[in-house]
Amino acid sequence: MTSQNFEQQLDLSDTQVAEFEHHSLNTLGKFQHFLHGNPAMIPVIILLLSIAAFGVVAGGKFFSLFNLSLIMQQVGIVGILASAQTLIILTAGIDLSVAAIMVLSYVVMGKLAVHMGIYPPLAIAAGIVVAVAAGTLNGLLVSRVKLPPFIVTLGTWRIFLAIVFLYTGSESIRGQDINATAPLLRFFGQRVNLGGAVFTYGVFLMIAIFVVVWYLLNRTAWGRHVYAVGDDQEAAELSGIRTGRLLLSVYAMAGLICGLGAWAAIGRVGSVSPSSFADANLNSITAVVIGGTSLFGGRGAIFGSLFGALIVGVFSSGLKLAGADPQWELFAIGCLIIAAVALDQWIRRVAA
Repeated sequence: MTSQNFEQQLDLSDTQVAEFEHHSLNTLGKFQHFLHGNPAMIPVIILLLSIAAFGVVAGGKFFSLFNLSLIMQQVGIVGILASAQTLIILTAGIDLSVAAIMVLSYVVMGKLAVHMGIYPPLAIAAGIVVAVAAGTLNGLLVSRVKLPPFIVTLGTWRIFLAIVFLYTGSESIRGQDINATAPLLRFFGQRVNLGGAVFTYGVFLMIAIFVVVWYLLNRTAWGRHVYAVGDDQEAAELSGIRTGRLLLSVYAMAGLICGLGAWAAIGRVGSVSPSSFADANLNSITAVVIGGTSLFGGRGAIFGSLFGALIVGVFSSGLKLAGADPQWELFAIGCLIIAAVALDQWIRRVAA
């Protein structure tokens, strides 16, 4: 082989390598842009892979209609709280008090209806009003006083829980007392059997909330403004959006959702306990993060949070059926959170 032929082959090889790298980078870039424009696809892919994996590991029991519907029941309350949390995180905030607002709301419902004899629909309405007021308080401190959302909700989380324990005297309301005086409080705990799948009304409430929030975010000017504020609040103000009023409405809306979640929570647990749902705050954030909503705000899909909650439920159910130590669930979810945040950073950096 002559030196000239060798150099020609070498040049051809370098050209082929460059074309291959360009093709690979171009394909990867298209995939990143696709994920950037469709953030809900990330949790969908993870959910499908998780279902397939646990179907193999845990056996046929995992795919039974009863087990799959049980997963929906288990994530119902976390899913509702995740929908409220998504609204806050889309504005580049975070709410550590959503579970405390929910618990405060449902102890008000229980105390008024069971201990004070208030007409149950009025007691439920009062509990929801308390939740909206609590969310509005968070919104005022963030939008008017200009305090960081993390600090505000860290403080109100403790304040609301303190009020709960002071108001109830740390005493629970038993399920039999609710059944005897205000069975309406447990309405969302009623079950419906659909061909072997068992759903509670709380599951239908969760789905309805996600549909309504999806419509507000994707089909109204309010929703477009939420994304704009989360993406760049200063630019949103310059474009004429009243960011203070918008943030106040977002936190109030989150409070309303927590109030509805409170009613569903009574049905789910069957009683009213001031110490219930202690880890629901972190679980709601977990569902949102795994669901592809950016912690930096401005990007995410509401149904991604539903899929994120379902992923947590699938891991919990699959590991239990597989006979794994419960600590592996914490380990797996922790890995998913880190992976989700890393993926979000990667998408934001390359697709911008």
